[in-house]
Amino acid sequence: MQLKKINDTQKFISVSLLFTLSLLIIRVLYTGDINYIFYPWNLFLALVPLYFSGLLLKQNSFNYKSFLLLGLWLLFIPNAPYLITDIFHFEERPPVPMWFDLVLVSSGAWNGILIFMISLYRIEKFLKLVCNSKIINSLIIILLLLCGYGIYIGRYMRYNSWDVVTKPVSILKTSTHHIHHPFQNLNVWLFTFLFASFLGIIYFTIKKLPRLLTTEQF
Repeated sequence: MQLKKINDTQKFISVSLLFTLSLLIIRVLYTGDINYIFYPWNLFLALVPLYFSGLLLKQNSFNYKSFLLLGLWLLFIPNAPYLITDIFHFEERPPVPMWFDLVLVSSGAWNGILIFMISLYRIEKFLKLVCNSKIINSLIIILLLLCGYGIYIGRYMRYNSWDVVTKPVSILKTSTHHIHHPFQNLNVWLFTFLFASFLGIIYFTIKKLPRLLTTEQF
């Protein structure tokens, strides 16, 4: 049975993931403790929207299947950049050198950024097939804001992607309160806007970077 050949994108993602997981395995074997053991699960959740974006890219029209895939992608995509917030867990934990854990959490954050950017780029390619090109950037900004909000309620409200099914009323009440009382929830909207802006800067920079490197003089 012939194994399916992986493409360059899959190779780069695999190498990046294996680097983080290798650091984690080394840490566990060296210390015997399970600090940062959440990374395998969080990395898996980050890969879920990447899978859906790959399926969506195979669609050439906006139909019920593509609508479902887009909805599932949107539901899970905050899990990718959520990995950036795992830096909150970073602290000195002897006997592991502090620099080792810094590399571990930084590589985890990079994985979140990498997976998010590739996944969002696939979504943009699909949107270009089914939407007016003039509104693509506006749609991307909306998706970034929704992602920023999703990261907030995941990190601070402790909601998971599947809570949309298991706890829909709770999420609806929480979001309604955030919207109806924006000044009481200023941290929510500041986090959402700033994190969305941060992701947007990275995304649009990476998109333009190949052209800048070949045309600009340094």
